Amino acid sequence: MLVQSNRLEVIQNAFPKEGLFAEKDWLLSPDAFPIDKKFLAEIEHLGHRLFVFQRACNQLYQLSVKGKQPAWVVRYLDAGKPAELIEFSRRKEIRDDLPRVIRPDLILTDEGYIIAEIDSVPGGIGLTGWLNQTYSAFDKGVVGGENGMLDGFDSVLPKGGDIVISQEAATYRPEMEWIAARLNQRHAAAGVGYPGSVRNSESAGISDPGYNWRVVPAENYEPQDGRTVYRFFELFDLQNIPKVDNTLGANAEGRIIVTPPIKPYLEEKMWFALFWMQPLREFWRRELGDKYFIKLQEVIPYSWLLDPTPLPQHAVIPRLEIHHWREAAKFSQKDRDLLLKVSGFSPLGWGSRGIALGADLPHAEWQRRIENALVTFESSPTIL
Repeated sequence: MLVQSNRLEVIQNAFPKEGLFAEKDWLLSPDAFPIDKKFLAEIEHLGHRLFVFQRACNQLYQLSVKGKQPAWVVRYLDAGKPAELIEFSRRKEIRDDLPRVIRPDLILTDEGYIIAEIDSVPGGIGLTGWLNQTYSAFDKGVVGGENGMLDGFDSVLPKGGDIVISQEAATYRPEMEWIAARLNQRHAAAGVGYPGSVRNSESAGISDPGYNWRVVPAENYEPQDGRTVYRFFELFDLQNIPKVDNTLGANAEGRIIVTPPIKPYLEEKMWFALFWMQPLREFWRRELGDKYFIKLQEVIPYSWLLDPTPLPQHAVIPRLEIHHWREAAKFSQKDRDLLLKVSGFSPLGWGSRGIALGADLPHAEWQRRIENALVTFESSPTIL
């Protein structure tokens, strides 16, 4: 058994020379984070619950488009998005497509955990794979074992593919290069394709570029027929990706698969607010089933959309007991134990950029942020 100081040396020496996240340094632990068997079982069950939840989100949006669910669902989810992107997201060719990798951000509590948000364009895939390999060298109890994350990502791109990363997401390029290199090495050793191999698939009628994985810049990416694209760029950033129309066109024509799919509505944080809305309660209960509905109520924090639409004189905003959001601007510091978040389609919608904790803000700044959220709601919705 390695002593702790030796473990730290092993971990430090195992770091790829290119790093894992660009321009990031790390504090090291000699031990993997402990997760007991009961909590592990809960997390494993959570994975399927959240898959069913995302499937229901996709269904709710489409039913709203068809007029079979409230029209305000689509109005909220499409707010601030270009018409052509909305149109693309509704194409029948990708109607049932869902993200193949999601990452719920969990906050541990005294009673268990709560979900801060669900990310369907998540960083950390390669990092987690590296952590698994590194810590498995001296801890055989690591969840997923040495190759769990590699196996998982291999199943997302089982015949290889292009991991397409924008400049805006370049922080994550090193970790994805690490995982692509490991998958290429593994398949080359097994004799299943190799980096740069090209095979002709007559039955498919296309040229198959082989079972290889590569990381490529989004800005000048040209799709290859039959090749799956793992999208590592945000949809609000499309204007900075000059050739993205080629990728969208190939996807629309069925020549390539893109995952996560081009569905900006699925990447909104406001889904947590929609989950708690009373008019949608029966939809969620029906689509999730009673068991999953109750379980998700335990871990999805109660959330609100800061919609400035006036309420009838007899109505209040649930749980806050206020008649208008500007009353929330007057909350005391004690009552401001609330989190403001930009919902999604914005440069502020990822990486904690658009988040503010009310209790940490001076009163004037809290008021300013509430007012800004109300003024910008139609173009950039905010949740609480």
